[in-house]
Amino acid sequence: MKPAPFTHHRPESVEEALELLAELEEAELLAGNQSLGIVMANRLATPDHLVDLNGVDDLAYVEETDDGVRIGAMARHRTLERSALLEERLPMLPEAAAQIAGPAVRNRGTIGGSIGEADPAGNYPAALVALEGTLHLRSLEGSRDVPADEYFVAYMFTDLREDELIESVSVPTDPFPPARTGMTFLELKRAAQTWPTVSAATAVRIDDPDAEDPVVEDARIALANAADVPLRVPDAEEVVVGEPLSEAGLAEAAERVTAAVEPEGEMHADREYKEAVAGEYAKRSLETSYERAIESC
Repeated sequence: MKPAPFTHHRPESVEEALELLAELEEAELLAGNQSLGIVMANRLATPDHLVDLNGVDDLAYVEETDDGVRIGAMARHRTLERSALLEERLPMLPEAAAQIAGPAVRNRGTIGGSIGEADPAGNYPAALVALEGTLHLRSLEGSRDVPADEYFVAYMFTDLREDELIESVSVPTDPFPPARTGMTFLELKRAAQTWPTVSAATAVRIDDPDAEDPVVEDARIALANAADVPLRVPDAEEVVVGEPLSEAGLAEAAERVTAAVEPEGEMHADREYKEAVAGEYAKRSLETSYERAIESC
């Protein structure tokens, strides 16, 4: 099957893209075209107009800011995967990017496209929720900032308005300084080109990497494909904070994750299985993040 007829527009600036979005009826934004094209080819979406952002070079960047890192919406998965800045400051993001599909998809797909699609199985949504990222949205009327955990509303529904586009995302680095931090993005997949059954994104900050048993000062745990939105589990985080990471703490955190998730069953993984995997992968991810924090100096 082929897409229904449409008109292709290729703006060269954010302003031009927003003007087209406001002017045209039945218009869709096109980022890396790793998802929308498939949907259109199956006639599940039939927009009259495509506003292609691939010519908006101003949206393709990864840069350091005073309090963290900012990433333009058109930054490719491959760019994030290979970013030395992210590897140093927010290594969860390159690790998440490296596990997206195969090389062809990573060469074309973008962080903005992934966030815009808002599939709860996606890697970036869970990572941004774990790291308390902020989405910067823009329309002709102005800009607004939305915390990642408020942006994702329901299954593939977001706070993005019809006249807005995702301009960038920012992630603070102060809560997790590289010298005392470990981060992990861990996912269970049947094959590279499939969505993960469950993914766990964790970050751990410790008090002293040189201590015999470093105390966990802060922890983040978020899951992908474990609910209808990327799911952070504060109840599990608080179990491991304030003491060295222990088997008892890990077991309790895993139990709390298992109790918190509400996954949809799939052909290869029913709900009960995904609940168990969510708990186990949260545990494994926390262990790895703690070990990486100890090795951080």
